[in-house]
Amino acid sequence: MSKTHHGESIVLASSNAGKVREINALLADEEIHVIPQSALGVPEAAETGLSFVENAILKARNAAAHSGLAAIADDSGIEVDALAGAPGIYSARYAGPGASDLDNLNKLIEMIREVPPEQRTARFQCLMVYLRHAEDPTPVICQGTWDGLLLDTPRGDNGFGYDPIFLVPSEGRTSAELDPETKNRLSHRGQALTKLVRFLKGES
Repeated sequence: MSKTHHGESIVLASSNAGKVREINALLADEEIHVIPQSALGVPEAAETGLSFVENAILKARNAAAHSGLAAIADDSGIEVDALAGAPGIYSARYAGPGASDLDNLNKLIEMIREVPPEQRTARFQCLMVYLRHAEDPTPVICQGTWDGLLLDTPRGDNGFGYDPIFLVPSEGRTSAELDPETKNRLSHRGQALTKLVRFLKGES
């Protein structure tokens, strides 16, 4: 099984500035060089999958095909128990196509406002995949899950997306109130990427 080696470039199949920043921070101490797909002119993939893992593979395959490089992609979102798992794979477009982070956040606040605080359990899910090339038949798939409770008033200026209303019980703060180092250690994306780095370094 081929592993990445020192100096090899991998394309990151995301143009989300927040995700690119987090993933690069998580890889800063590793000998893995990640290039965001926007720097290579890779067009956005259509996220037509019905699950996080399908969408992540679609994005990685698209980036690998256009760049000729190995690719990492993640698909992530938030699942709210009181909303039967919504918004789930539609987290980034919950308030409609082209919705901003703030639009999505406000819609979710409206949806949970009548739910008793103790019943607002939710979790962030991250499915991260690695494809050696566009036709790779055995993508490496890593999953991270981060449980918390939702608030109906945003708190904190760090992070992005739903972070300002995602209360992390162990910290007593929202994801957006955590410093980046703490968030990356605890988060769904941090967990998934830690597993992926272990694989890429040949430790799994």
